[in-house]
Parts: sequence; C-alpha cells; structure tokens
Amino acid sequence: MTQTPFGRDARRLWLLEEGMTFLNHGAFGATPRAVLAAQDRIRLAVERQPLRFMYAVPDALRAAATEVAAFVGAAGEDLAFVENTTAGVNAILRSLTLDTGDEILTADHAYGAVTKSIEFVCTRAGAHLRLAQVPLPVRSPDQVVEAFAAAITPSTRLIVVDHVTSGSALIFPVRQIVELADRAGIPVLVDGAHALGMLPLDLPALGATWYVANGHKWLCGPKGAAILWANPDDPRSRAQLHGTAISHNYLQPFPAEFDWIGTRDLSAWLSMPAALAFRRDLGDQAVRAHNDALAREGGALLAEALGSELTGPASMLGSIAAAEVPGLRGVTQADADVLRGLLWNEDRIEVGAPALLGRMTLRVSAQVYNAQDEYERLAAVLPRRVAQLRDVLGR
Repeated sequence: MTQTPFGRDARRLWLLEEGMTFLNHGAFGATPRAVLAAQDRIRLAVERQPLRFMYAVPDALRAAATEVAAFVGAAGEDLAFVENTTAGVNAILRSLTLDTGDEILTADHAYGAVTKSIEFVCTRAGAHLRLAQVPLPVRSPDQVVEAFAAAITPSTRLIVVDHVTSGSALIFPVRQIVELADRAGIPVLVDGAHALGMLPLDLPALGATWYVANGHKWLCGPKGAAILWANPDDPRSRAQLHGTAISHNYLQPFPAEFDWIGTRDLSAWLSMPAALAFRRDLGDQAVRAHNDALAREGGALLAEALGSELTGPASMLGSIAAAEVPGLRGVTQADADVLRGLLWNEDRIEVGAPALLGRMTLRVSAQVYNAQDEYERLAAVLPRRVAQLRDVLGR
C-alpha cells in the first residue's frame, strides 16, 4: 500500500465536494483553494484600476512566463500562455503552410480535439491526416516508435505526438520520436496536455519544435491556463507562427502576439506562479512519487475488477492508468458515458471513460487527495455497473 506524506487532510486544500470519490483529476484538474484565492486577488486588482492594470500586463505576463518556463527547463522568452492545449495546437496548425497531398501524422491514440483540428487544417489545404497504428494494449515504448516510423512518408510535413495519451493513459517515448523525425527533417508538435506537473520536463532537452501543455491539470493551476513553448534552436518554430486571434501585436516577435489580443480575463495566466508555489509547498518529487505509485495500485485494482489488463506496462504509466472493459467492440463515446454515468449516479464515483479505437476504457487518476481505499471502492462496484452497462447496450 502506498505510504503517503499527505494523508486525508490533503483533501482540505481543495474545494472538492464531500461524499464523492473523485478519481478523475486528469479530466479538468481541480484547483486548490490557495490558487483560487490568488486568482481572486488578481481579478479584484483589475477592477480597482482596469486601465493601469492592463498597461502593466505585458511585464506581469512575462514575469509569470519566466517562472513557469524555469519549471520546465526553459527561458521565459520562449514560452507563451494560451487558454488550453487545444488552443495552442490550433495556433500552430493554423500557422502552417500546407500543399495538396501533404500529410500530418499523429497516432490513433491521439486526443479527439487534436485530430479534429488536424482534419480542419488538412481539409482546407487539400492535405491529409495520417494515423500511426499503435496497438492496444501497448507492450513496450518501442511499439510506439515503430508505429510512427512505419507511418512516415515523403509527404509527411508534421508529426503530432502525445506525451501522455488521454484515452489509453500512456507515456509515449517522445524523445525517440523526435529523434526519428529529426532524421527525416520533420518538425514535431508535442501535445503535453497531461505532462505538466505529472512528468519532470526539460523542454530544450526533449528537442521538439513545439510543446503545448495544460496548467490546469496536474500542476493544479486555474482553468484557462496553458503554455506553448517554441524551440529557440529550431527556426521552424517561429516562422509564420501566429496566435489564433490576430490583433495589435501582429508580426511582433514571439511571444508578443500571444500576450496581447485585447481585453480578456488574464487572471488564470497570472496565477500560475501561485500554482507553482503550491506545488513547491507540497514537494514536487513527493507529489510525483505519491501519484505515480497510487495510479499503479489503483490501475491494478481496476484491471482486476474488470477481468482485463492495463493499457500498457508500468514503465509507461504516470499519474493515470487505464484498462479496457473487455468484450465490447464498436463502442462510441456515448456508450462509454453510460458507464461513467452509472458510477456517478449510483455510487458517487467519478472516473474517466474514454472510447478509444472502438473500445471502452476506464481511466483512474491519482492526486495527493486520493487514497487506496477509494480505488478499492471502485473495484467493488465495477462488476455490477458493467453488467448494467451490458444490459443497456444489449451486449
């Protein structure tokens, strides 16, 4: 059993509803009270003197960006804030120049919003989305690299790769995929939606062209806080890169276009240093160790209860774990939501239930406010709820 330095008192640091078992931090995160209080103070400061505050915003954003950049081994001038990972991915994709027949390559485990964004830009240019076929379950990181290698063609103009997949909850071997792309002269965009705060990151060492990550998930920042890093050593990273909204800073050097597009609530971005301070107070390494160990234990209980197996080996797991609901094929997200709804409505248990490759997975998260008996509670009710799901689906 995981020995935690936090204990059940850690739950009091959040506003989480009493009486529920919340095992889905990976969906939208949960912002701690201290970070919310910092955000409230910023909002109040705006309203006390809106003009003076907005005039000071560029410097304040750069100071906040410098703090967040240091957490990922980067420099502040190489990092911009965006609203979420999807917004950052869109900024990059929609800045590309694609020709008819060009291809953008990602994996079939990729997040739906990202694949739809790729489809959008490809359709407009007459280009194509190409999917690397990654098995499920994955037996080793090498299988992921091999799937990408097999899918690269002379028409590949960009590789988009998840650092931590959403549906299958696996850490992909991003550095090896970057090396593979470098040999072919292909830029790489990393979808790090789950990675910031889950994995120790050194973005320059990783070597991708762009890296986009959410601050509201594992770093416990406010909703609406994410980062876009553009590699200063890769000239492709800033050539024609623009924010999704064009405004006064059009054609100004990165990251100026992203910092200012007009009036909006900037409190989430400016609160990111408070999220970092909260993390430091808990102990960065202690948080990772607790979450990773608990996710493995919780995932094992999940797989055993389902009579299934985890989506990948322990070496590819971080603070989330997933297992397939066996015997179901051709399922949709609506089907998966039935099971998630049963667990919430009947048991007040919140889990992830992604539909992936026509299969249904259940995903559990581990955060410092979780404990092993919560996963045991999930495991105890799962057989009954899965039986109910099969009745609903007629399978």
